[in-house]
Amino acid sequence: MIKKRLLWKLLLNIIPVIGVTILVVWLAIDKLAATYFMRLMENYSIAPHDSHQMFIEAVHRYLLWAALAALALALLLSFLMTRRVLRPLSQMTQISQELAAGNFNNRVEVVSVDEVGQLGLAFNRMAESLEQLEQLRKNMVTDVAHELRTPLTNLRGYLEGLSDEVVPPSRETFQMLESEILRLVHLVDDLQQLTKAEAAQAFLQRSELSVVSLVEQLRALFERRFQAKGIDLQVAIEPANLTVNADLDKLLQALRNLLENAWRYSPAGGRVIVTGRQLKAAVEISIINSGDGISENDLPFIFERFFRADRSRSREQGGAGIGLSIVKQLIEAHGGCVGAESGDDQTRIWLQLPAVD
Repeated sequence: MIKKRLLWKLLLNIIPVIGVTILVVWLAIDKLAATYFMRLMENYSIAPHDSHQMFIEAVHRYLLWAALAALALALLLSFLMTRRVLRPLSQMTQISQELAAGNFNNRVEVVSVDEVGQLGLAFNRMAESLEQLEQLRKNMVTDVAHELRTPLTNLRGYLEGLSDEVVPPSRETFQMLESEILRLVHLVDDLQQLTKAEAAQAFLQRSELSVVSLVEQLRALFERRFQAKGIDLQVAIEPANLTVNADLDKLLQALRNLLENAWRYSPAGGRVIVTGRQLKAAVEISIINSGDGISENDLPFIFERFFRADRSRSREQGGAGIGLSIVKQLIEAHGGCVGAESGDDQTRIWLQLPAVD
């Protein structure tokens, strides 16, 4: 249907051009060529009237045939061009309907490198992004359900046991119930922090902050935990007077989440390095930790909410997968960006904030 409509539109655009051309040639022959033919016949003493009429009729006849041939050629070219142009567009229409219905598997067949081909490539990239987002959404729902199911199941079991007097109402039992409730509270707190981080841009209270001072505050906060695990915490900030224009509480929260991850995933006796440096238009702060790296397939998604590279980890071992999402939202609220790179024996997560003018 779309092809037919566009075909007729193209043809209707071409017909006036062909018509005007034929009309101009027609009038030119009637006014100029015919007059020249009459004078030529008179110069050679030939009766011009019959010959003139034959000449005009022949020219008009051939002009009509030329117009029909031009229309046929225009129709053919329009059909071929429409078929070439609209093939990916028709596919996009069909696939977009499938995307709306929740099917993200199909892609547009790209057969050219022109503007239509580039549009097809962009459409395929959009479809891939939607498919990835849909998969992350499903993972998020599964993870949230898992995070809630475990403590709720434990609570239900203990409460049923207490109700049936199978489990004694001891101090240990109530402590167990309290720990399960705290797990739920922590998950809700994480979700609330993520929501606040997404709206952080409207509530920033920027000030000029010393990077060394920020890192030293966090170092004092985490020092005992790192020592208990035997992790060597190193700091390398250059220059020493490096500053950023940021909200103190939100930047501390972002860095605290990064150090929390570094502590959690570094093996006993490992090493964590905090670095800071001045770039051309930004200040970069990096957290490097030793230990198992992140796979190349998982690396692009570690800042997505509820994403965990090892989905078999429990909340105590790997968290709920919200910490890095909070970091991303907080840093982007400042106009900055985040990133990560990982090898076999270490992982580096960095954040960049606009430099102080």
